[in-house]
Amino acid sequence: RRHGGKSACWRREVTFSTMTPPPSSEPGGLATFNIHHAFPEALVRGMRSSFLKDSDYHHLSQCETLDDVRLNLSETDYAEPLADMPTLMPSSLQKVAVDKLVVEFQYLRSQAVEPLATFLDLITYEYMIENVMLLLKGSLSGRDINDLMAQCHPLGMFKDSVMRSIPTFESTPRGYADLYQTVLVDTPVGPYFAQFLQESSMNGGSSRNVLEEVEIEIIKSSLIKFWIEDFTAYVHKLGGETAALMGELLAVRADTNAINITLNSFGTPLNEPAMRVSDRKRLYPAVGFLYPAGTSMLADVADEDELGRVLDLFPQYGAIWNIHAAGTGEKGIDDAFYERDVQMNELAFEGQMQFAVFYAYVKLKEQEIRNLVWISECILQAQKDEINKFVPIFSQHAPWRQTKRR
Repeated sequence: RRHGGKSACWRREVTFSTMTPPPSSEPGGLATFNIHHAFPEALVRGMRSSFLKDSDYHHLSQCETLDDVRLNLSETDYAEPLADMPTLMPSSLQKVAVDKLVVEFQYLRSQAVEPLATFLDLITYEYMIENVMLLLKGSLSGRDINDLMAQCHPLGMFKDSVMRSIPTFESTPRGYADLYQTVLVDTPVGPYFAQFLQESSMNGGSSRNVLEEVEIEIIKSSLIKFWIEDFTAYVHKLGGETAALMGELLAVRADTNAINITLNSFGTPLNEPAMRVSDRKRLYPAVGFLYPAGTSMLADVADEDELGRVLDLFPQYGAIWNIHAAGTGEKGIDDAFYERDVQMNELAFEGQMQFAVFYAYVKLKEQEIRNLVWISECILQAQKDEINKFVPIFSQHAPWRQTKRR
């Protein structure tokens, strides 16, 4: 299916130019891949054994207190990071787990050479965008910079001086323009901000007042769109299995963004008839299985019923939308997207001589961290009836494996 009709059409439509410099060499195939990338690939495949197993989740779900959670995690890969923690709380567990992931990722990055090094850098750009938007939003509301920096994702950190300079600019149109021109443009994600300002000025208004007119989340959606398009162009220039596997993962990511942007726009100014095409449509990535026909239809929908009718034309998304439309409370649309993502990222480990496995490892670890936080929160709030609403990784009891067996 990966090399079938939809993927082939989608590949032909990727005609934009990448903002990331094109790779200086290809990843290599059966005869040459291992010359440059064998060691980091062996590392990430070995790290697969660090994921919590079905038995670990079973024991965690039986815990009565957070001390029990800590005791059960002492038999896993989280034992050493948790050893020096005096009191376990969901927030501290999340921080320890994220820090562990960052250490592992940075070690992989230190062993990488081109073009894998740039591929791994592109993974971090998403977190850089989120951090900058967090700081920008916090500075507008006058929050303390130290509190904001503590909430930033470690994979998206800049130099401390750069991070602290963001809230020092005046809260005026000129101040925001100076912020982008003197600080953010020099960061790895600077080209995305420059493209956003240019696009905004071309659609009315100047780059010096656009930030006062557009909500922070709309800016963030635009930057993520440019990142997805840039990442997609880069992996297609790499070619081979990386383009096939990673291209599909990014296509689904683009579609998910388009669906969520549409759904979240209902009840906001973005859903007004004049803004659907002028503003909302511009937030949809120009890649993915929904692009271009599906995203054109999404631009015209006005409510959830119309959105559901559009998604019914795409079976893989129609099934996910039906979960949301059912409204049973057992599973939401985010849960369905998470399950789909886990399934696809697990499949990335089945291919060889490709880079998608590195992206998949990071995303699967993020899901594992969400699982741990969910379980610990349920225990802390005495909501044991909800504790099993998580998505295990490489589980023999995963819904897609159960369906296959039946």
